[in-house]
Amino acid sequence: MEISTDFSRQLYSHQTYLQSFALHYTKDTDDADDLVQDTMLKAVRYANMFKQGTNLRAWLTTILKNTFINNYRKAAATRDLVTVEEDLTSHQLKYSATTNKGENTCMMDDLQKALFKLKPEVYTPFMKYFEGFKYHEIAEELNIPIGTVKTRIHVARGILQKNLQMYNVMHTPKSDYKN
Repeated sequence: MEISTDFSRQLYSHQTYLQSFALHYTKDTDDADDLVQDTMLKAVRYANMFKQGTNLRAWLTTILKNTFINNYRKAAATRDLVTVEEDLTSHQLKYSATTNKGENTCMMDDLQKALFKLKPEVYTPFMKYFEGFKYHEIAEELNIPIGTVKTRIHVARGILQKNLQMYNVMHTPKSDYKN
């Protein structure tokens, strides 16, 4: 499951447009960043479904719009069920904040490479879970036992964690380091 360098370049050439388009929907730069990241990840995952010669920007915009709508529906359903009263402290936010676009681009490239290293039998359940599918839905779609789905997702997380461990160290508070 490899995408061409040319396709990857084309994807990233639309990133600025997608950012402004996402901001139109979300009205928040952090949420827009997340939405663009989800869109790019889905575009990479479904690259084989893109028809060469058609409008890539329109295809990406459709993915972004559908992702926003699905996330909005999930959030609306959750909002009706859960209320959050705990405020996050600035200390908690410090380690979740984005530092710069260059770092994010490198992280996205490393994430993409790490995902492509996964074997298809592990990659597919992991991506479906990442996209919000429940274990039982993945099991039904792939026609495998739910325990196998959980195991494959666990294996994928372990592989990704190992391949991306440099980011874990970068974003761990100093107090969490072991001497």
